[in-house]
Parts: sequence; structure tokens; C-alpha cells
Amino acid sequence: MHNQRRVVIEAVKPQINCGDFFIKRIVNEIVNVDANVLADGHDVIAASVLYKHEKERKWCEARMHLVGNDEWKASFTVDKQGFYAYKVQGWVDYALNWQHGIERKIEDNQHVKSELLEGITFLKPLLKKVTSNEKKYLQECIDAFGNEKYYNNAINEARGTKLHDIFYKYPEKHLANETKELQVYVDRKKALFSTWYEFFPRSASEKKGVHGTFKDCERLLPRISEMGFDTLYFPPVHPIGEVNRKGKNNTTDAKEGDVGSAWGIGSKEGGHKDLHPQLGSVTDFKRLIKKAKDLGIEVAMDYALQAAPDHPWVKDHPDWFKWRPDGTVQYAENPPKKYQDILPIYWESKDYKNLWKECLDTMLYWVDCGINIFRVDNPHTKPYYFWNWLISEVKKKHPDVIFLAEAFTRPKVMQRLAKEGYSQSYTYFTWRNTKQEFIEYITELTQTDQCEYMRPNFWPNTPDINPYHLQGANESKYLQRYVLAATLSSNIGIYGPVFEQMIDAAIPGKEEYYMSEKFQVCHYDWFKENKLTLLISRINAIRHNNEALQQTNNIKFCNIHNDNLIAFYKWNADKTNELLIVISLDHHYPQRDNVQLPLEALGLQQGQPVSVSDLVTGNSYVWYNEWNYVELHPTLPFHIFKITK
Repeated sequence: MHNQRRVVIEAVKPQINCGDFFIKRIVNEIVNVDANVLADGHDVIAASVLYKHEKERKWCEARMHLVGNDEWKASFTVDKQGFYAYKVQGWVDYALNWQHGIERKIEDNQHVKSELLEGITFLKPLLKKVTSNEKKYLQECIDAFGNEKYYNNAINEARGTKLHDIFYKYPEKHLANETKELQVYVDRKKALFSTWYEFFPRSASEKKGVHGTFKDCERLLPRISEMGFDTLYFPPVHPIGEVNRKGKNNTTDAKEGDVGSAWGIGSKEGGHKDLHPQLGSVTDFKRLIKKAKDLGIEVAMDYALQAAPDHPWVKDHPDWFKWRPDGTVQYAENPPKKYQDILPIYWESKDYKNLWKECLDTMLYWVDCGINIFRVDNPHTKPYYFWNWLISEVKKKHPDVIFLAEAFTRPKVMQRLAKEGYSQSYTYFTWRNTKQEFIEYITELTQTDQCEYMRPNFWPNTPDINPYHLQGANESKYLQRYVLAATLSSNIGIYGPVFEQMIDAAIPGKEEYYMSEKFQVCHYDWFKENKLTLLISRINAIRHNNEALQQTNNIKFCNIHNDNLIAFYKWNADKTNELLIVISLDHHYPQRDNVQLPLEALGLQQGQPVSVSDLVTGNSYVWYNEWNYVELHPTLPFHIFKITK
């Protein structure tokens, strides 16, 4: 096939897997696009980014500018939820090329009568596009270009900025080339900025040894709100299987009264569309959702696609499970972990269409009950293409729904789940400890193409993970881990009240909680206050009031030579909110050093004063130097400085 176009467009960014997947933004965020745009010869070329929302017919245009070495850039803002399409367009701008050529000849004192006549051919087509004032001006140019007695005036206008601006404003895109359409999906703000608190509703009772209810959870809502959490995540709240039920500490011989694992879903009481009868009714659950919403909290549910042996699915849809020759189903395993109380779903089932439909119907049922956030359990053990389909189907009707992928697994697996549509992703933060590890990992998340599709959610602990560094740790270590999560990532969460009450008994040699709440009802003094609850509340308030902490990607690590201190600069989109965070990684001893201000990023000159105020203590300082002294103690192992210039 012949192709007469002359402009080549290459290396368009951002795009994921050659455009197979969409990039992600939230409402009112910017998409920065760059591409290599070039043509043969030396003609003047131009380029644009064309973009539109999925419900719009007309393309909007953002002109690109050349930054050097044939690299062009432009940006556009996405102001609605849903999909946007965008593409890069390039063309030889013959009108501007003519103007550039005649300008050089005039400067060389050449007579350009012929060139002026040629210019008329570029002016006449514009008469139908321009405003009335512009039309009048162009007609005057046409008259001058064609009449020798107006030659001096003609050459002045031919190389003037007014004509240049009209050519730029109304380009004639002859033989324009353009790329294929790429996509960006735009979520609500909660997808980028959220503060999660997880607890087991069955442990919410005021009375020891009594199974908690949704009504018990209601009394805890003010505490969670006052601590600054906006997302309340419940582990599964469905009926729990009785066959092969786990006992305390994950034993395989449950005793009378053992409640089992909440993730062993399904019994004679019902399955994924039902609630555990001891927790309460659907009416109770909906009331809890509403009361939480009134306090600015969204309730998130666990979406775990697996079944206890006595789940109704096993009897009603046996083809959804893989049966062995002896008539049994192999229980779920993740060596060395064994889940005797769970049957994995057989995704290769011939009845997969009905299986997929039931999975979708289950999620839509809870969406109809008022749930818009789901933490998805073990998504990496289900097909990627299933998740792409499910998330797409839900988003078509319910764009507010947010999906968190609970997958602590191989990097490329986690990345693929994010590409398939997950709004947020669990991360390796839980196991990052040293300054170098933090810098390398955050740089990977924010400076590679992962920043376009993977939104990290940092959790210091989960019911499954009692990390070694928190086992037997002091208060300072817990503070350190929380402030690291809260300032490095805009999405964070903790499993409480285990975290803030520093309940850290572990199974020896494992990163697992001893007497884990996963397998029993626990009793807590829910209204116990300590330094951790106070400072977690303060940090969460700072996050709420500072846009610089409501995104993850705008971060620059600052030089500080002490490896026990980490420092970084964060800012919002228009740099009206700028923070400098310094955190001690030593929870036993004081640490001190000089931190280098990022003067260029701050737009400051050497010696120019800058005011910094600690948002926790209220202390303020004026710094005149590029390097400034900081000292941190285990009693308060961090500074969150607000910068005022």
C-alpha cells in the first residue's frame, strides 16, 4: 500500500503494552504526552494531541511543542470519570514553512514578489475559517501581496507575528499522520487518596467472649472517623463453612465454639450473597453503611472467590470445582500454607460462563446494597482475563467502584493485575526497611511506567502479615512505619486495633500473629488511647489538609548523608502546597545530619530564605542555607515540614 504522508510519529508516551491497556488518572488530573515527531528534509512540521471523553463526539486539541531532538510534548486535563481516548497527530505545516522561507529570503535582501504570490494560496483557504476581524486582515494581506506598490508593507506582514499566529491557529493539515487511539481511565479521587482501617466485625462486641454484630460496629464509627480514616474494610462477613473448619491458631481440628476463618466462605446458612447470621441482617448492614457514610467513611467489603466444602455452590454447581477420581476436591494450597477449609474454583470449567455471571452478580448485589469499594482476596490465583471482564462490566454501570488487589506475589503478576483494571494494589512496602530499599522501590513505582497504571497502597501490617520488624518493636518503630506509609503513598491502610495497640505476639520464626484473629473472636478495649492513636490521628489530619500527600508520584528524595535518616520533597500539581519530610529509621537512638533543600525544584536561589513549619509540633524555622541541620529522637521520629517561600 502506498503512503504519501511524510510525518513519522514514534515513541508515544504514556502507553502501556503498546496501547493494549489504559493508563489511569483521577478527575482533574493532567495527562502529559510526549512523542517523537519528524519528517524528511527541513520543512516546518507541527503536532497535536487529540483527546475526547467516551461520551463526546468531537475531538479536543492540545498543540504540542518541540523540546529538542524531535521530541514533542503537550498535556491535557481529564475532568470527567470514565474513558478518554487520545492520539498524536503530525503534519507538515506548509503555511508556516512558506513564512519561514520568505523570512530568510527577506533577511538576505532577496526580492520575493513570486513568494508573496505563493503566500496568497495559503491565505485564501483561511477566509472561510477565521473571525470577521481576522478575515479583514487577511484580505488586506492578499491585496498587498498581489500588488507591487505595497511591496514594503507586504514583506513586513509576511514575516509578522500576527500572520504567524493565524497560521498557527488555523493549520491546514494536508496529509496529516496520526497514531492509533490510546486510552486513559479516569476514576474518582478516592482511587488515588484513601486511608483504610481494617477490623473484624465479629470482634466488635463490648463483652468478652461474645460474637460482635454490625450494631456493635456502629459504636466504633466515631472513633475511626476521629482518627482520620475514610475507608473501613471488613474481612469477609459471609456465613463460614462448618466442614473442615479451622480451629484457633490455624489448627485443622476445630473445637466446639470455634468460629473458623472468615475466608472459608459458605455453609448451610448461605454463600457469597449472604451475611453471617451472628453479625446481623442485610438491614443492619445497610444501616451501618449509611451511618459510616454520614461520618465520611466508606465501607469496603472483601471479595474472595473461593468456597468452603459446604458452600451452596458445591452442591448446586459441581462443575465449578475440579473433582478427583475418589470424589473429593483438592483443597487450596499456597505452600507451605494449606487451606483445608477452602475449595478453589475450577476456572477451566465448561460451565465457566455461568460461573463468571454468578461472580459478577455477586459483586453487583453488594454494590446495590451500597458498597463501592472491594478488597479482592488473592486475585493472582484467578485468570487475568476474568478480572478484565469483571471490572469492565462493573465500571460500565458503576464507575465509582474501586478495586484493591490483595496480591503479595511476583512483581510482574502484581503489575499485570493493575493493568487489567485494578484501582489500587498492595505492595512490598511491608518488607522494605532500609533507606536504599525505600528509595529504590519508590523510584520504581513513581519514575517508571508503573506510575501510569499501578496505584500503590501501603500497609504496615495485615491479618496475614505480622512483619518481623514489628514483633517486639517499641512505640517509635510503629510510629516510624505509619509515617513512612502515610507520606510515601497517598493510599494507606492498617489492620487494627492490633497495630495501634502494638499487639505483636507472633508464631516463632514466622511473620504470622499468634492466636490470630483470623481464626477466633478477640476482645479489645476499643477506646484505649495512647501516643500512637494520637499521632496517627494527627498524621491523617495532615494528609487530609495537604494536597502534596494526596498523590504518590510527585516525590523527590533529598540528599542527607546519614543512612538512618530519609528525606524527601513532595508537592501538589500547581506547587501551592510543598512539604519536606524527614524520618528517622532508627527507633532506638537519636539521629542527626544536614539535609539538602532541592533549591531548583523549589524555584529558589542560593541564600534565599525559606520558612519551614513542623505540622506536628507547630515549631517554625527560617532557613537561609541549602544545607540545614535536623535532629530526630525516637520519641518523635519524624518531621513533616510545610514550606513557605
